[in-house]
Amino acid sequence: MKQRGNNFAFIDGANLHRGIDSIGWKIDYTRLRIWLSEKYGVTRAYIFIGLIPKYKDLYTYLQEAGFTLVFKEVIYDGAGKPKGNCDADLVLQAARDAYENKFDTAIIVSSDGDYAGLVKFLKERNKLRTILSPHTKDLCSILLKRTNAPIASFHTIARESREFLGAVAVHRESD
Repeated sequence: MKQRGNNFAFIDGANLHRGIDSIGWKIDYTRLRIWLSEKYGVTRAYIFIGLIPKYKDLYTYLQEAGFTLVFKEVIYDGAGKPKGNCDADLVLQAARDAYENKFDTAIIVSSDGDYAGLVKFLKERNKLRTILSPHTKDLCSILLKRTNAPIASFHTIARESREFLGAVAVHRESD
């Protein structure tokens, strides 16, 4: 069922990737973008992601799938693992867009408790539709749960909807 409205999705790219990867799935981002549009009336879907030059083909694919990418320069930890630190950028973009009344409601895609303040802000302004947790419900931050915002995990949605799992957003990896 296609939803109407002017709703924006704010997606923590690293959190989405880690959450889906942890349950052994791969995302078809083109289908995910369509699902967000049809299920939640998403007209703009931001993905906040660290900029690593070797992933330029992924970035092109995401843009072609209909996502608006917001890049953050990465730093590397002592083990050489990249860290994008996109949380503040996502919060700032969502707050700016809310103040400028650019969207009706927001969909936050993350399991990260760092977004609890943003969730409270959006709820106070009747601008929050839902939180979509890429992690299983038990791994979604307690800080997000304490906001009493609606939270749906991709894992639960997939269990309840064959359409989501098989044809729309995610596919199980083959072993």
